[in-house]
Amino acid sequence: QVQLVESGGGLVQAGGSLRLSCAASGRTFSSYATGWFRQAPGKEREFVAAGSRGGGRTYYADSVKGRFTISRDNAKNTVYLQMNSLNSEDTAVYYCAAVNAYYGGRHYDEYDIWGQGTQVTVSS
Repeated sequence: QVQLVESGGGLVQAGGSLRLSCAASGRTFSSYATGWFRQAPGKEREFVAAGSRGGGRTYYADSVKGRFTISRDNAKNTVYLQMNSLNSEDTAVYYCAAVNAYYGGRHYDEYDIWGQGTQVTVSS
């Protein structure tokens, strides 16, 4: 069973950048598609980005397109979310998710493995 641990969150000024990492345990991680979701206080969990298990296909929410990039290094069992031009609306807990499939999709119930989340706070 794959387990996920996020890191890299923190406090950043508006306009700044952060890179989140999601480290996976398990030898079969390359078989899993991954996604990033976020949840702000009082709001539902929302889709941010997704990538196919080979990393060749990527999808983004309109709100982050052009600013965020999802990538993965299967040799390191790690998925990344590079976040640039951050603004206050990006403040949320960010979650990494995985599913044993080619591609996981944009909805959270398409994923069955989740990390514990990492807080991202953007100050204006």
